[in-house]
Amino acid sequence: MRTLVIGSTILLLAGLPHPALAQGDHVGQYAQADIEYGLRLYRTTCVACHAESGAGVPGTDISSATPRAQTDFELAALIRNGVEGTAMPPGEYADSELTALVAYVRTMAELDASNVQLGDASRGESLVMGKGDCTSCHRLGDAGALGMAPELTAIAASRTAGALQAALLDPNQAMIPINRPVQAVLSDGTVVSGRRLNEDTYTVQLIDDEGQLRSLDKTTLREFTVVEESPMPSYAETLTTQEIADVMSYLLTLRGVEGLD
Repeated sequence: MRTLVIGSTILLLAGLPHPALAQGDHVGQYAQADIEYGLRLYRTTCVACHAESGAGVPGTDISSATPRAQTDFELAALIRNGVEGTAMPPGEYADSELTALVAYVRTMAELDASNVQLGDASRGESLVMGKGDCTSCHRLGDAGALGMAPELTAIAASRTAGALQAALLDPNQAMIPINRPVQAVLSDGTVVSGRRLNEDTYTVQLIDDEGQLRSLDKTTLREFTVVEESPMPSYAETLTTQEIADVMSYLLTLRGVEGLD
């Protein structure tokens, strides 16, 4: 049995679960990082009543069936809203946490939790600031570069554990379209490169490589190119499996808390 490694502490609509959950039941199609993070959350918020096995509530074994929630969307709503007339209280969860809890509950019967090794958020913070050199491109609170890459200050409020892991290991595949770098050639031949923030038929707004906000009239440009390759390096070879888990542990604590806004 291979060893699984996960983050120790981990995206934000007030009333609805993560959009991916609305697609229905996805058994067997969950990101491993979400399953593993869900285990951590389950142990923190659910195990007191449901037990490690999922059968702690008499007459209910959530590891085998959840009759009140046939789809993932329904299960996420149940976790968030609780069950009226029972001891199941509402929970204040970010969408990333709901995604993780649903992923774990749906797969807990197949996961050997004894082989899961937890990451450490404090070590992860040191890696983000040190070996990973993340703030050379990303902004984090009052530290780091401004505009070159998506801000990390509240990254856990908008990205799931699976999405964060994918970004660390294969940033080209994980990069969302709006974050793709762009390069524009102005009418006078000046080349402007940066990160796209917004685009419509006639204009594009971006933060250039110097951190300046630019709004460009696309009709005046000589060239406009969306770059397919992410400027972010893969950490698949740079960091060990444990270090990846530690970095994820730290990133998943970042929800724009006081001191990081």
